[in-house]
Amino acid sequence: MTSPAPPLWRQLQAAASVLAGVRRGESTSTGLARVPSELRPAAQALAYHALRHLGRAEALRKQLAKRPPPPETDALLCTALALAWREEGAPYPAFTLVDQAVEAAKRAPETRAQQAFVNACLRRFLREREALVAATDADPVARWNHPKWWIARLRQDHPAQWEQILGANNAPAPMTLRVNTRKATVAEMQDRLAAAGIAAEPIAEHGLVLAQPLPVDAISGFGDGLLSVQDAGAQLAAPLVLDGLADGAGLRILDACAAPGGKTAHLCELSRAEVLALDVDPTRCERIHQNLQRLGLPAQVRAADAAEPATWWDGTLFDAILLDAPCTASGIVRRHPDVRWLRRESDVAQLAAQQKRLLTALWPLLKPGGRLVYCTCSVFRAEGDAQVAAFLAHNSEAVLRPGPGHLLPRNRARAEGLPDNQPSDHDGFFYAVLQKSALDAPARQDA
Repeated sequence: MTSPAPPLWRQLQAAASVLAGVRRGESTSTGLARVPSELRPAAQALAYHALRHLGRAEALRKQLAKRPPPPETDALLCTALALAWREEGAPYPAFTLVDQAVEAAKRAPETRAQQAFVNACLRRFLREREALVAATDADPVARWNHPKWWIARLRQDHPAQWEQILGANNAPAPMTLRVNTRKATVAEMQDRLAAAGIAAEPIAEHGLVLAQPLPVDAISGFGDGLLSVQDAGAQLAAPLVLDGLADGAGLRILDACAAPGGKTAHLCELSRAEVLALDVDPTRCERIHQNLQRLGLPAQVRAADAAEPATWWDGTLFDAILLDAPCTASGIVRRHPDVRWLRRESDVAQLAAQQKRLLTALWPLLKPGGRLVYCTCSVFRAEGDAQVAAFLAHNSEAVLRPGPGHLLPRNRARAEGLPDNQPSDHDGFFYAVLQKSALDAPARQDA
């Protein structure tokens, strides 16, 4: 017998606590970890919806109250407004949301004193919703639900596609799987899922996109190591690294900044190469180990700073390097709607400097004739083609080979105006394939 769903007022309290945490600078994952397990799925769904409409909610709250209330009350009020501001896509009727938000305010010690304020604001919102929404339409943050600096940067970086990018960001991403082709084909896994009542369509070369997201333990074949969760855009990394390389046991490949191990596993699924996976965080390295163990794949995993080769490199050059560099994550907002509100404009330059440091440190570790695939899950040019252009200007032995470049986030229903050489549904990424001239002298083996 299944337990009854928690009352909506409790779900709203939990979602508002997650939003309050994001405003303090913590991720939704951190906030959700504090939510009781029985509330967590509903709280995540409501919090993600609220974060996708937070710009509109904050603009509406300014219309309703000139001064912001205390943080906990403001988080609850903005959560309710984000969920109720329009009928389309709302998880519950507006009257129900308002009633339960007032109940949530009454039930919590930190918001109880503001119950009348929450009630007055939301009742006025119900009476004047159409006029209040119209009054916020001219605000770009309300319209696009992204920070002003983010919108401005996208308009500068992608003048023809910035609106499509923002629109894609505000739609939930699908659940995409990667098939472990050492154990099964895409067609075989599609049939197996269909037999289990799970609808899925092929995407990219090794992927399946589910018609509806599911818990991984409900997906046939996941526990057997036949499938992994990985966006179609991320699935392009391993084939780009391996393109043109022989599938031999003697090849050495470095996966730098590898956690949680999805790209490492894909490299192992597609080749017999010796793969070294690095990550600076030992805890995240354990995630790599767990993923490889579930999939039955071999790779060496080390906790080390990829930008400090003297602490981990054995002096033997690599045939190929995958540098999945730390970035703003501006390309995965569909999947992580908190990112846009957590990042600051200054983060772009700071992360670009870190990417440059990694490129500079790893390039000498590549064999002449070898390739380095540089990628980020970012749509900002400072972390993509501008970064690569600067690298090429200072490394005459580096040659830029054909590659995807900037992949802009793309939903099947919002694909107009985006390049046709992309999968039909994926997050935003940047890929550059850099080859080292075969005439370049080998790096010192005693470095």
